[in-house]
Amino acid sequence: METVKLSQIVEKLAPELSPFLTKRELDISIVLRDGLSLLEPADAMEIVQHSICNQQREALLQ
Repeated sequence: METVKLSQIVEKLAPELSPFLTKRELDISIVLRDGLSLLEPADAMEIVQHSICNQQREALLQ
């Protein structure tokens, strides 16, 4: 297992998404079961989508 920031995933696999994410979103810690080296671009997109949804849900609850 490896813990990385969402920004690391985006930089490596989907840099075109970076301008659309907030600093807070990019700073989210993500735990990867198999590590960053085994991630595919489709995995990165799914992680970004779930991270944004979770951030929005937390903002609504506050």
